[in-house]
Amino acid sequence: MIHLTPFLVCALLAKASLAIPSPFTNLARQAGDVCPADALSCQNVSGVNSCCVETPLGLLLQTQFWNFEPAKGPVDSWTVHGLWPDKCDATPKVSCDPSREHPNIRDVLTENGKEDLLRWMEEFWVGIPTDEYLWANEWNRHGTCMSTIAPKCMPEDSATGLDAAIYFQKTADAFKSVPTYEFLASVGIEPNTTKTYSLDELESAFKATHGFIPALDCRNGALSHILYYFHLKGNIMDGTLVPLDALKRGSCPKTGIKYLPKTG
Repeated sequence: MIHLTPFLVCALLAKASLAIPSPFTNLARQAGDVCPADALSCQNVSGVNSCCVETPLGLLLQTQFWNFEPAKGPVDSWTVHGLWPDKCDATPKVSCDPSREHPNIRDVLTENGKEDLLRWMEEFWVGIPTDEYLWANEWNRHGTCMSTIAPKCMPEDSATGLDAAIYFQKTADAFKSVPTYEFLASVGIEPNTTKTYSLDELESAFKATHGFIPALDCRNGALSHILYYFHLKGNIMDGTLVPLDALKRGSCPKTGIKYLPKTG
């Protein structure tokens, strides 16, 4: 039986759609500066300007790591992998615009006044072999595929790399909206060297806390990666994430799944 903690009670009272607070509101040079209020990616997008709604890659996956060996990031938090725009049938597409790739994300964030975000990323967006390698890879492969921060959607004379700064801020916001460690801990599932779970138990835990079922990936039978599925109402700068159940299951087996503590 799943026991409701105060955290879980609050989570269940939250709205299903997740607003993304944004310091970048109204920066887009969208068609006539007017976008339909109900534009939702993968749904009512016919004829809608691609600066107004993510299209054709309207399925957003907020992906997280649980790096337990070697340990990366806080012992009581998952860490960011990225925010991936996929086709609406969950078919991936990557590296959409090599001309917008950046070799140094630290410089991009600093030049766009995002020093606080950079410090947060150094704790919660950690990568192998280096943080910078992961950050550049996520922007170059995934961020450049987002239609609502394409060059034509950005304000004239905007700073170099503003589109990338928006991507990293929005990915951080999305990550914070789905606190995986807290979701699991609130129903009594915490890292342990011996305990195992069935896939049904874990999916039920997310259904009870998040309201939707993500995709769970495992490494050698242990939880290592999670993918939360969203549509997006509006643009990536000031839109609203609308969660849905994963369209594809991850790689975890049906039984015997471990949730190992971070060690070493």
